[in-house]
Order: sequence, then C-alpha cells, then structure tokens
Amino acid sequence: MYLPRGLISHLYNHLIRNHHPLSAPVLILAALEPDALCACRILSALLKRDYIPHKIQPVLGYSDLSKAGDELIKPMKTTEGGPGGVVVCLGVGGLVDLADLLGLEGDGPEQEAIGGVEVWVIDARRPWNLSNVFGEFPTRPVLGEVDANARRKAPGVERGCIQKAYLPGRGGIIVFDDGDIDELDAEREAYCALADMPEVEDFSDNESNEDDDKENEPDDTIHSKKRKSWSDQEKEHLDSDDERPRQRRRSNSGSSIASPSRRDQKTPSSSRSVSPLSRAASPKAPSATVLRRRLLALRRSHEAVLDQYYSLGTSYSEPISSILYSLASELGREDNDLLWLAIVGVSSLELSGHTSTGLSTSTAPNLPHQHQSWRMTRSSRIYALLRDEVRRLNPAPLNSSPSMSPNNTATSPMDTSIRLSPDPRFVLLRHWSLYDSMLHSPYLASRLHIWNESGIKRLHKLLAKMGISLSQCKQGYTHMDMDLKRTLREKLLKYAGVYGLDELVPSGAGRAAYEQEGWGFVRSWGWKANLSALDVGVIVGAILEVGPSHTANSSSDSSHPDTSSQKTDANEVEDRSEMLLPRFFHAYDALAPTHPTQLLASIPLAQHLLKAILRTGTSLLAKHQIRHLRAFRMGVVKEGPDLGLFSSSPGALIKLALWVGEAVAVNERDKKGSDTAVPLVLAALDEARGTYVVVGTGGGMGIGPDVAGKKEKTEEQKRRQEEKAQRRKAREEKRAIRELDGEEDEEEEEEESESESDDSSEDDEAKDEELHAKMQKRGYGRNRFGLAFQEVAEETKARVKIDTFDHCVIEVKKEDLPVLLEKLSLKSVVGR
Repeated sequence: MYLPRGLISHLYNHLIRNHHPLSAPVLILAALEPDALCACRILSALLKRDYIPHKIQPVLGYSDLSKAGDELIKPMKTTEGGPGGVVVCLGVGGLVDLADLLGLEGDGPEQEAIGGVEVWVIDARRPWNLSNVFGEFPTRPVLGEVDANARRKAPGVERGCIQKAYLPGRGGIIVFDDGDIDELDAEREAYCALADMPEVEDFSDNESNEDDDKENEPDDTIHSKKRKSWSDQEKEHLDSDDERPRQRRRSNSGSSIASPSRRDQKTPSSSRSVSPLSRAASPKAPSATVLRRRLLALRRSHEAVLDQYYSLGTSYSEPISSILYSLASELGREDNDLLWLAIVGVSSLELSGHTSTGLSTSTAPNLPHQHQSWRMTRSSRIYALLRDEVRRLNPAPLNSSPSMSPNNTATSPMDTSIRLSPDPRFVLLRHWSLYDSMLHSPYLASRLHIWNESGIKRLHKLLAKMGISLSQCKQGYTHMDMDLKRTLREKLLKYAGVYGLDELVPSGAGRAAYEQEGWGFVRSWGWKANLSALDVGVIVGAILEVGPSHTANSSSDSSHPDTSSQKTDANEVEDRSEMLLPRFFHAYDALAPTHPTQLLASIPLAQHLLKAILRTGTSLLAKHQIRHLRAFRMGVVKEGPDLGLFSSSPGALIKLALWVGEAVAVNERDKKGSDTAVPLVLAALDEARGTYVVVGTGGGMGIGPDVAGKKEKTEEQKRRQEEKAQRRKAREEKRAIRELDGEEDEEEEEEESESESDDSSEDDEAKDEELHAKMQKRGYGRNRFGLAFQEVAEETKARVKIDTFDHCVIEVKKEDLPVLLEKLSLKSVVGR
C-alpha cells in the first residue's frame, strides 16, 4: 500500500490517538547516511514531543535488515505473542520486498501473516519494489472458510492507494509517496491485473513438442492420445489449484549475492479461483487451449511492463529529510531546529552523489538555450521551498541588508537564526585556510586540474589576480585581513569566468527570491560557531565514513600505509557492521540543536577525509591509472596511505569515485569538447578480506522531469508557428501585388532567402527537439550498474556480495575481479 502526499499526517495522527503506556515502542530503522540521519532526528523530535517511546536501530545493509527482522520485528508480531506496533524504515528497503525480507509473510490464509506490525517505508531510492507499493495484506477471516486464492481487499484502500477512510493499526507495508507513484499508471494496471489473474502453467513448449510428435506417429496412436482432452487437463489443473494455498512466485538465487536483488522484485501471484473458462457457455466459445494461450499472452505483456520498470536503472527522488519536514509542517510543529535538519539532509545529497540519475556526478551536458529550465526541476523547487521557510521563520529587520560576505556572524550571543548566504563552492571555508579550502573543493579541483603542477600554478595565478598573497591565504580564514574577506566574493565573480568557474559563486545580489537562486544556508549558535549546511554535511559524512575514534594525525601526513585497519583479526573483519554502527550515534549526537561542540570537534575528521580524497585521486590521475574500457572508465586503488579508509568504508570510496569522475569528465570536455560524461568504476583492495570493494558511478547525463520546461517549450512552438504563418501570409500578399505590377526580380530573391532562413531555423528546431526528446526519455542517463553487476555475476558465477542499499556498490573476490570487469564492459551501464 502507499500513502499519498496529501494524507502524509494520517498515520501519525492515528498513532498519537491510539498510543497508550502498554503500546510497543516505535522501532526506527535508519540507514547510515546523512539524509537518513537528519530524517531520524526530525522523527525522534516529533515522537518526543508527543511522549511516544521509540527505539533507533542503525542498519548498514540487507544482512543487518534481515537480522533486525529476526531479532526485533519478529517478537513484535501478535502471532509470536507480541503486541504488534509500528516500524519506520528511513532510507531502507525501498528496492526489495520487505514482507519477505523482514519475515512478515505467512503460508496459510487462516493466519494473520503480518502479525499486527505496520511498516512505514520512507525511501528516496528508485525504482520502487511494487510489492510494497501496490500489494495489500491478507485480512483475518471472520466467519466460515475463506477461499485460499481469493484476493482480499483492505477496507479504505483502492488499488493500493490509502484513502481517508483507511483505519491504520492492522499491519501492513505502507510506502510514503512523494509524488512518483501517481505517475506509475501503467505499472499499477499491470500489477493489479497480474494479481487478479489465475495461475496457469505454460504448456506452450509441451504443445509444440506434441504437435511435432503427432506428425510422426500413426493414426491409432494419435486417436488414443485424444481420449483425454485439453478440457479434462484444464479441469484437473484447476482442481489442483483450488486445493493448494495462495503462493508467491519466487526465484532461486544461483550466485553468491547476499542481498535481495531485482530478481526478488515479485510479480503478483494468483488471487482468484474462478477461471475464465467457466464463463464459456455458448457452443461458439473458444477452446480451453485458446483461452489459456490468450491468458498467458496477457500475463507476459503485463510482466514485460514490470520488467521494463525494474530495468530503468537506479535513481533518487525527494530527500527523506524533506518528507519528514513536510510531516512536521502538516502537524504544525515546524521550527528552526527541524528546518535546519531538513536543510542539512537535502544539502548532503550533493556530496554523496544522489542525483535524479542515480549515483553520479553533477556534471551534465550543455543543453540548448530553450531547454535550460532545469531550475524548475524537483531539486530546485525543494531548495526554493527551503529558502521560503528560512525567510518565514527568520524574518530580517526591514532596515537591514543581506550580508554579502561569506563570514556571516551572529548578531547576539543568543542568535540561533538561519540565514541565506552567497557562499562560494569551497569546503570548510570558515574552519580552514582559504588556500586549503580551495585546494580540496571538488568543483575547483576538477576545473583547474589540481592533480598536476600546471593546475597548482593556475590556482596560484588566480589568487595573484585577486590580489591575495600565498602567505595571507594559507593562514586561518578567521585571521585573514577583514578587507580581503569583504571583497572576496566580488573578486571571485570578476575572475572566475576567465578560468571556467562560472558556477563558483551565485550571481544573485539582491533580496528578491528569484535573485537568490543558488544561495547557501548558514546557521549561528550565538558566538560559539557559525556553520554552513554544506559544512555540516561534510562533517557528519566524515563521522560516518572515518569514525570518531580516528585521529587526524595518524595518517593524514604520513607516507606509509595505515595498517591499523589491515592488521585486525579475521573474525573482527568479518562483521563490518559492528565497526560502523557506533558511528551513527556519534553523528546523531553531533546534530544536537542546542550546541555544536561535537561538530566543531569533528572538523579534523572531515579535513582528513578531504585530504585522503585529494591525495588518492591525484595519484590515480597523475600516474594515468584510469583506463578507458568499452562502456566505462576503470580505476583500482591497490596501495597508498589511505587504502584502509576506502576499502573499509563504501561511502568514502563513493566520494573518491565522484571526485575522480568529475575530474575526468571536465578534462575530456576541455580536450575534446565532448559533453558526454563517461561512467566510472572504481575498486579498492581489502587485503584482510581478500576482496575488492567496487562502486560504479554514472555519467550524470539525465535532466529529470521538467514540467515547466515542457510548458515553456509548447508555448514557444505555438508562438513560432504563428509568426511563420503571419510571414507566409505577408509574402503571399506581396507576391500577388507584384504580379499585378509586374515586379518580380529582387523581391523574389529576398523571399527565397527568407524562406531558406526559415527552413534552416526549422532544421535547428528539429535537432533541438530530437535532443530534448532523447533526454526526456524515461530512464535516460540512469545508473544501471546494479543491474549490470547482477547480470555479470550470474553469467560468470563470480563470488559477489551486494549488501548495501545502493546496489551499484558491491564486494567481489580478489581473483574474480578481472573476469567481472571483462564481462561488465559489454553491458549497458547507463540508460539510453
């Protein structure tokens, strides 16, 4: 089932009304990523205000999710003697069948399979598993026997969509819709049709074989075989179907993949015991064989619709922290603390590569001018809504003017307001030196080619043109000259275009909403600290990926490998979640709204991670270790002082892959002028496990849905057609007048030139429309590495483990990597 966006507070209000001291605590399963962490903070704040006890369980991957189902969710089921309750999945389980993975399925209709457990799924990953979205749970029979194959409807649910009359509390899988499910009309029709179809075995192969045998058999043998007609077989088949309970079609895993994959995304099974054959009453009705073939053809067509949806590739929709803030706003509980958590969660997606085309860089091809309305996409609309919320909850005095300096400071010791600031795209600017902040910023590093000496010279030349000496910019930013900090933005705007850094600083300088597009968010904690949302996202991500126990001086400036993580005991290395889960609660405490002490103390962790990314990425590019295969580029990290960091943390490896991928894409664009970004596969050796951690990032070629752009394009086409019609009419009138006067020479040449220009403009428009149609194609540019990894693992029998919620991150045995990469190069890894 799914909850539409208009009823986002329906389930929570019911939870408030029906909670009592004997109710089970709400169980929150949260992924280890900043967006899920911020969403968990928002939800826990709402539950605390309503005095609802809750328990938070971090989940690293599918093995942890299955373990939580056995140890935490199974005891909650009423069939196991538990009280039932609510389980909230934040960034968890959107791609798989949760009822199967969490053990909420039952074999008998007389048993309440779901056990009174209600699972709320809030996830930004796509595609949805349609069993979670459109599937409905079985209800308890009241009187008499109920047919096992009868599909029971949940009251208040219409084709999977929850209505206002729905009464929660009886259990089930409920997905929170952010608007995407309303667009799945074809998938909904196919799923519901399959759910209402009877189970019919495919005898097409047997029929064809029997037809071949009949040609070679004598007549008496054929007549003896005709004694038992197809209708008799159909009757026996239906009788056997009536005797067995309702079953789901399952697939047997042939490889060593440890997590649910696309093969686990089920199609609905039989749900009716009445066959269409029983309706054939007239003598001219088609035979049982014809009806079976029609039914099988219809089933295959519906299954093809679902398979096409699952084959689109992965992508990311609205951040779940934004959805939870919408819930708080619907309840009337919004405030600055919750708004700040939503801003940090949304801002962190840019750092982790969560885009509308899956895990990829932000580099996109240059589109024609009439198609550059990407600011109206969902991401830009979310940022616009957040800016409106900042202005509403933090009104500025009428006589004040917005601060144009990146060094926004608090106005009083009690000032905890959120402000908009036109910060440049530098990381940790207020907490580092200007030079280090520019050097470790991925946007600047990729466009200045920081990985070689000429790139360092470009950076020095840019600073020299801005009038900032190296001694001045290498000291702490707080100790820089105040005049330099005040004029930094104007100088960057003046010289950024010379070096291709057009998007380095937002250009808006006024107070109007439309002039503040691209501005960042900054919050003050009195005079204690002043942090931007991106800086908080970098720090929280570093806590999750590096760990709070890591000391920044251990390997940041060392030339020897950090073997502390490689010399651990083999038994300890086996369970990686035991090492990573404590980081969640340290990051959770760091986001406390009252004081930023732990955030400030964790800044060295963020600096260490940024240095490791720059150091390792520079080594890969300078040594030409990025090779170009057929479908993607490939790089392997086998040695270096930071090898243990990237092999033990998939999040850190993803950030390294994004840094390298953006650098390679910009380098190719500068050399060849090509806007097509090639996908990248990056692997890091984990010597202790004898495996490689592999991540596949897309090229960032998709532009996502653009409703406003389509509307503008339609209006522009109408306007051009009207202009051409008017010009054509004017030319015809002139031609008629000239024929009467006998003048035909020069003016005819002018008309021919005008018509040729019109034809050329029409050709340009046709090319633009073709490009736009290609990029608006469903699934274009999406990351398909998760599907390609699974297909290659099945073909090569490679020992592959997919245990992260991002299916484009896998773990493969050391000796199986060459074979996997060879087969992977023949696959389509980006949607076309």
